[in-house]
Amino acid sequence: MARTESNMMPLGTVAPKFNLPDTVSGKKLSFDAIKSDKGTVVMFICNHCPYVIHVQEEIVRMAKEYGEQGLSFVAISANDVVNYPEDAPDKMTEHARKYNFDFPYLYDESQEVAKAYQAACTPDVFVFDGQDKCVYRGRMDSSTPGNGQVVTGEELRMALDDLVKNLPIDREQHPSIGCGIKWKA
Repeated sequence: MARTESNMMPLGTVAPKFNLPDTVSGKKLSFDAIKSDKGTVVMFICNHCPYVIHVQEEIVRMAKEYGEQGLSFVAISANDVVNYPEDAPDKMTEHARKYNFDFPYLYDESQEVAKAYQAACTPDVFVFDGQDKCVYRGRMDSSTPGNGQVVTGEELRMALDDLVKNLPIDREQHPSIGCGIKWKA
């Protein structure tokens, strides 16, 4: 389990557009079709990463809670499925059903979307406001597998609370730490 930090996309960056297959619905979905006028959370995750598994239930809770407040959520997996078959689209579908995802789980086969977002690890979280500008990126909280800290999503929750209330997100933001995205050769 190699520890990789997120690249921390510059704040204010406009969300890169995408049109990717959703492994849950079977439809192709674009950023514009998913986004919310209140804000949009884009998460790069995968099925097998211990860091993602560690926070998976909190991701689902937060997506439900903040979805009810008008934010939209989407997860994207960009891992090389030749070398990591547990992250293949059919396994993504199973994973989404197992964890009761109520948000799309998209497959970035070309890895171009992950590169456009400067995603580096799983999980890597990006929050965009109603004008599609990056207002938060980085970790959910300081908990990682084995460090003994409880997963709360506290840092991401504070940012989402501010976003829902139309307040500026002016708190310190820390890089996410996780497994590096499995790039193709």
